[in-house]
Amino acid sequence: MRGKFWGVGLFVLGVCFGFGALTPAEEMKPTSPAQGHTIHVTAPHVVEGVVMGPYHHYCKAVKPEVLECLIYESTEPNALLVQVEYFIAKSVTRPNVRLDIWNKHYHDHALEIASGRVKVHDVSEEEARKIAEAAAQTDGIIFHLWWPHGAVAPNGQVKYPQAVSHVHRSDGAGPADPRMKP
Repeated sequence: MRGKFWGVGLFVLGVCFGFGALTPAEEMKPTSPAQGHTIHVTAPHVVEGVVMGPYHHYCKAVKPEVLECLIYESTEPNALLVQVEYFIAKSVTRPNVRLDIWNKHYHDHALEIASGRVKVHDVSEEEARKIAEAAAQTDGIIFHLWWPHGAVAPNGQVKYPQAVSHVHRSDGAGPADPRMKP
């Protein structure tokens, strides 16, 4: 049932934002993976134990089960890309990601949205509600690419921020740890 709702949610996102519907001028432009990150969301993240942000997420659906977000610290045109987040359908993550890995790197978007810390921008309240409902059917994983924070150049370390509302799960172990012998 969750998988069906997720598919409907992405369909709603597509209708709200016209995914796949190009104007004649856009049809002539070369397409690239960077186009279409038009869903604007802000939320704080916990990076290395410190609440930071709110971060500006610019997101798009890349497949029925996955949204990707390019994340910046501001809306300035020259803002640096500092994080990437994937919103992945729970029907994909829960059976396929080990519980210990999920607890360390993933978070439940339903809890994050319920916390009131997530804001959807540049759309009507009704569209924002539909986006939030679809996102609540996903788990998120964030990759912080520009570390240390505020450095003039990143040092190559990738961090895994968390949602401020993150709670460890104890249900559904996911697949077995391949390092463990039966």
